[in-house]
Amino acid sequence: MSQAQAAETLTVLVYSDDRSVRDEVRLALGRRVAADLPEIEVLDAATQPAVIDMMDADKVDLAILDGEAVPAGGMGLARQLKDEIFECPPVVVLIARPQDAWLATWSRAEAAVGYPLDPIRMPEVIAEVLRGARGEQPGDAVVVAG
Repeated sequence: MSQAQAAETLTVLVYSDDRSVRDEVRLALGRRVAADLPEIEVLDAATQPAVIDMMDADKVDLAILDGEAVPAGGMGLARQLKDEIFECPPVVVLIARPQDAWLATWSRAEAAVGYPLDPIRMPEVIAEVLRGARGEQPGDAVVVAG
């Protein structure tokens, strides 16, 4: 359990090289993704090294990674995190095309959300993934929304 869970605040890391994408995700998530889950704190990262540092610090409960980010795309970064971090927190990738869902599966992400971001569906997907990580429901399959 991360420090964020112990304090009953869930920490969500949002990675994209595009500030407008990070802002859009933050806006879609709000302060709480579901009534039965604690409030969330959103951390921003614009670079791959920043993501790795934050994930290594064990202060992240869920990471949302932009599959369209450059130079390090979110799907490759998701796979790297899953390979390198013991008990890696859940990862959700943002995908530009529904055809990219197979890449989300390859990346070992728990879910994929498509562009344009749906401000109703996105918090639902994040809540499903967080519940699964907290043992409140099974989280075995990649959820693709959008």
